[in-house]
Amino acid sequence: MREQAGLTLEEAARVIKVSLRSAYRHENGECSPSPLALDMLRLMAKSHTRTKDAARFRFIDLFAGIGGLRIGFENIGGKCVFTSEWDKYASETYRKNFPEDEEHVFAGDIREYTKDEKALARIPDHDVLLAGFPCQPFSIAGVSKKNALGRPHGFLDATQGTLFFDVAQIIKHHRPQAFLLENVKNLRRHDKGRTFETIMAVLERELGYRVETRVISARPWVPQGRERVFLAGFRDPDAGFSFDDVAIPEGPEPTLGSILLARVDPKYTLTPKLWDYLQGYKEKHEAKGNGFGFGLCGPRDVARTLSARYYKDGSEILIDQGKDKRPRRLTPKECARLMGFERGNRTWEIPVSDTQAYKQFGNAVVVPVVEAVAEAMSPWIVPAQGADVIPLRADAGNRNKALAHG
Repeated sequence: MREQAGLTLEEAARVIKVSLRSAYRHENGECSPSPLALDMLRLMAKSHTRTKDAARFRFIDLFAGIGGLRIGFENIGGKCVFTSEWDKYASETYRKNFPEDEEHVFAGDIREYTKDEKALARIPDHDVLLAGFPCQPFSIAGVSKKNALGRPHGFLDATQGTLFFDVAQIIKHHRPQAFLLENVKNLRRHDKGRTFETIMAVLERELGYRVETRVISARPWVPQGRERVFLAGFRDPDAGFSFDDVAIPEGPEPTLGSILLARVDPKYTLTPKLWDYLQGYKEKHEAKGNGFGFGLCGPRDVARTLSARYYKDGSEILIDQGKDKRPRRLTPKECARLMGFERGNRTWEIPVSDTQAYKQFGNAVVVPVVEAVAEAMSPWIVPAQGADVIPLRADAGNRNKALAHG
C-alpha cells in the first residue's frame, strides 16, 4: 500500500506517525501498523494514480542484471526509460518483474549504443544514470602510445576497451543531473588503487561531477555480510548529498530466521557424495591452517556473501537441518529474500532455472540498501521539465546523523 500510495518509507512513517525504525519493522513484516494507519494508507493508495507523465524524473538502468537498482529509484518517483542487459536469462527475469512500457527501450549490449555520437543519441534523455558496471583492468597502452606520439590525451583514454568507458561516454553525451554507480568493495584496491583513481579522475576532473563514495554493508538490512562500494555523482557542484544522510535501520540486525522458509523441497538437501566431499575439503584445509570450507548456518546466524557461484555446491551458505540430516542449500526464493527483492508485501517472480536464479541473485545488489541510498539522493534530484512536481522533503538533507550510523 505504501508503494501504491507513491510514498517513500520515510514519508509513510511520517504519515502514520511512527518512527523510521518502526516503519522498517512494518516493512519487514515483524509487526503491523495500527488499523487506523492501515486505513489511512489504503485511502492514499486508492486516491493515488501515477501516469507516465507524472514521473518526477527519468532514469536509465545499465548493466541492469535483474533490476535491483531500478526498484530503489522507482520508489522515489523515477521512471525507467532505458535498460541495458546482455544476459538473456537476467533479461527474462527483469522483463517478468517490470511491466512493459511503450516509452521504455530494452537494449542488449550497451556498446551498440556508444560507438559514436549518433549511437549515443539513441539513448533517451534522462536525469539519472544507474550502473552496476563490471570491473575490468584498465590498460595504459593507448596513453603511452599517445605520449610517444606527442598527442594529447585524458584519463578517459585509459579506460578504453572497458565497460566503464561506455558509462563515461554516456554521461559525457547526455550530462544527467546525477548518477549512481555500484561495484564490489575491492574496486578501491584494484591494481593498487590505480583503477579507482582513474575512475574518479574521469568522473570529477574530465566530466566535472561532484562525486561522493562509500562502502556500505548490507548487514543492517539483511542477514548477510555483503559490502559494496557506491559512487554518487551530481552535475551541480553545490548539491548537498552526503552518504551520512543514508538512513540505516536501528535496533537488532536481522538473522537468517527472518528469510528462511518453513517448508523446503528435499531436492535442496545436499547429496551424501557432495556433503562428504565438502567435509573432507574443509578438514584438509584446516589441517594446513587455512580457513577454506563451508559455512554452516542456523536461524540465529548471519550468512556469508551470496556469490554467483552458489549454484555449484552452495558451500558458502549451508542451512543446518539438525544432527541427523545433511544440510541444504538456500532455495532461490530464500535468496530473493536474502537480497531484499522479496520484502514486506513485495514479491519477486523467478521464471528461470535454479542455476540461473542463483547466478542472478549472487550478482545482484541488496535492494533495501539501494532504496536507502535513493532516498538520500532524492532531495538533490530536480524534477524533470514538464513533469508533475512531487514535493521534495525539506528535512531530508538534515536527517539525524545518528540514524546514518545506526
